[in-house]
Amino acid sequence: MAKLLFPLRGVPEDEADEVRDLLAEQDIDFYETSAGNWGMSMPALWLRNDADLEKARSVLDAYQQQRFLTARENYLQLKKAGRQKTLLKGFTEKPLLYSAYILMKVLVVYVSIKLLFELGL
Repeated sequence: MAKLLFPLRGVPEDEADEVRDLLAEQDIDFYETSAGNWGMSMPALWLRNDADLEKARSVLDAYQQQRFLTARENYLQLKKAGRQKTLLKGFTEKPLLYSAYILMKVLVVYVSIKLLFELGL
């Protein structure tokens, strides 16, 4: 019976490609399901053979740990160089867009509170 190994919803395409390549390199038999035409199904990588689950899980865990360390190192280098994206930098780059976001959030909070008091709750 097939076993779910790696859900693909929200996974960057480069990571999904690397996981597919890694499983192929390790000769782990898997197949992929898509989200379907309307995006309702579960995109994922599935193992055909239950016996491969332990090996695949250990390979995938090692890969994800390495990816985490690489991403963390990249983040620290950007932060050290002063190129890491922050809220203040984003606001200074696109002040109108960020002002519109803030205005919409304030509006949603205002309408929510106003309706709450009008209904007497």
